[in-house]
Amino acid sequence: MSDAPTHDADEFEPVDVFETTEMDLRPGADDCYKCSTCDTSCPVAEVDDEFPGPKFQGPEQWRLKRKEDHEIDDSITSCSNCMRCDDACPSSVPLSQMHNTARGEYVENQRFGREALSALVDGSPREALEIVREGQDGLVERLRNRILANYHTSAWLASYAPSVANFVMNFGPARWAMAKTMGVTSEREFPAFADHTFREWWTARGGAQVSNPDKRIAYFHGCYSNFNTPEVGKAMVRVYEEFGYEILVPPQKCSGTPMFANGMLGDARRHAETNVKNLAAAIENGAEIVASCTSCSMALGQEYPELFDLDGIEDVAAHTYEGVEYLRLHEDLEDALDEASVEGSELAYHAPCHARNQGLDTQAVELFSDLDGVAIEDVGDSCSGISGTYGWKEEKYDYSMEIGEEMFEHMEHADGETGMTECPTCAMQMEHGTGYEIRHPLELLEEALVTGS
Repeated sequence: MSDAPTHDADEFEPVDVFETTEMDLRPGADDCYKCSTCDTSCPVAEVDDEFPGPKFQGPEQWRLKRKEDHEIDDSITSCSNCMRCDDACPSSVPLSQMHNTARGEYVENQRFGREALSALVDGSPREALEIVREGQDGLVERLRNRILANYHTSAWLASYAPSVANFVMNFGPARWAMAKTMGVTSEREFPAFADHTFREWWTARGGAQVSNPDKRIAYFHGCYSNFNTPEVGKAMVRVYEEFGYEILVPPQKCSGTPMFANGMLGDARRHAETNVKNLAAAIENGAEIVASCTSCSMALGQEYPELFDLDGIEDVAAHTYEGVEYLRLHEDLEDALDEASVEGSELAYHAPCHARNQGLDTQAVELFSDLDGVAIEDVGDSCSGISGTYGWKEEKYDYSMEIGEEMFEHMEHADGETGMTECPTCAMQMEHGTGYEIRHPLELLEEALVTGS
């Protein structure tokens, strides 16, 4: 008989080390066995000696919640949200989910914000002013981050006078002032706003040109294809219509990707509420969701259900695809390209980190390798370094260029001077680092299957 002590069930109560919430990540933290594979895959940790890496930012941060006075370390703001750690982890620890929630908590609890407001509510304006003075640098940084994170708003405003916005945003003194006062790097040229947005073009053409309830997709164009590169959205529409699809373009806001990266989870949730509501309605109307940006498809398909509890969110995630991915799954795209040809194109292809997380990093090379008139070369698995808003911050610019150096070198050694990628900010970095023209795979599909047919 065992001599092990027994416990009266009425006397024993387990201790909850972590506060139980709808986003309880303790199981994920417990799955980490500290192999550090995530750290070795992290492009920021490779170039920034002060960044402790994704293992600390994820599982170790959550373990530290055992201490009631633990605060999220400010190094969480140096995570670029490339999500390569998710792809690298052998234990499927939800690292990026941990980083997003930790970053959101850090931003929410910054002293000069919450504590200054509390002091004002308590009738202590002098204390509130002192808190703000102490956190003045952080206040400017937070304002900068909020502007960068809410690109949808600034792009929407710029769309009313795009030529004026393009001049002002790239006017030398204005860029210098933004660098000095807000910390937005002056090393980069701001992307040009299109004369007409994608949605304006869509309305002017009369919407869908194909009616087919059996083949229907809802296009999530995102901010950049709407305001900056509507030609990508137009290519998407024309290619899908070539295959007989009826296209819906529901009302939508930003996917939230830049907001996740800057800890603005409240802003991201507000945008997600609109997107989920309208995309869920499109699903009920027989449509699947297709995005032309891999960061948008990643947000809808992974980050939304990880971070938010909204009605219909699981359906939206389950029915979301990247633009080329959906055609490869549902159409004989390879056969269609076997009969097509384009004028000679030598392409240096970069797979975005968010494409790798979705298992899409090889699809462009596989798809176009046998297309007559195309030579395509994968320039390696390195990160481009820009990671959305990360590379636009003055204090991160040099790091972003150091991360991207391997990609730049591979592009310059590849044949031709044209790059290809699905991610608009990766395209910015590729062009910035090499001077090459950058194309989207959907534009090449349009050339091969629509304009070339």
